[in-house]
Amino acid sequence: MPCWLGSFWAGINEKKHTVMKIIDNIKESYNELVHKVSWPTGKELASSSVLVLVASLILALIVWFMDFCFENLMTFIYGLF
Repeated sequence: MPCWLGSFWAGINEKKHTVMKIIDNIKESYNELVHKVSWPTGKELASSSVLVLVASLILALIVWFMDFCFENLMTFIYGLF
């Protein structure tokens, strides 16, 4: 067998090994998602969603208030000149 052919086959075996590692990783990930993860119930999910919605609204109001105050402050400062 020519020298270059041996390295060619070694490269193919290395690629097969890499592909097998990727396939094993996907299988392990699927197994973990299906059998080991505890998914929230519908009630828990709804409760968490409402909490996120309320927190987002509060944060949006705080940012709006800060923007409103800063705008009025800058309008006042520019009005002095």
